[in-house]
Amino acid sequence: QVQLVESGGGSVQPGGSLTLSCTASKYKYSFGYTAWFRQAPGKEREGVAARAIQSGLTYYADSVKGRFTISQDDAKNILYLHMNSLKPEDTAMYYCAAADGYFGTMWYVPDKYRDWGKGTQVTVSS
Repeated sequence: QVQLVESGGGSVQPGGSLTLSCTASKYKYSFGYTAWFRQAPGKEREGVAARAIQSGLTYYADSVKGRFTISQDDAKNILYLHMNSLKPEDTAMYYCAAADGYFGTMWYVPDKYRDWGKGTQVTVSS
């Protein structure tokens, strides 16, 4: 099992930027996906972005395309989510997740992921 710890959340004004980090334990999957999800109060958890471990192919929710970028530092085993042009509707708890297996187009389904961090809060307001 992979242990995940998120950091980098905080409060920012609309239009601002934040970078979230997810540090994984030394064990990691050789194939599968790493991803960022978010959950706002009263809403379901939704997929934000994912990255295929072997190919590096990335996936994004339509609501964040062009604003968010998912990346991985393989040497340090850290997953990042670079968030630009933040909007109030981006306010949520953000979670890092990891999964093995192949499920490409279903990357946004939370049940596909076995390992989860405890989350980091992102608040966008003026």
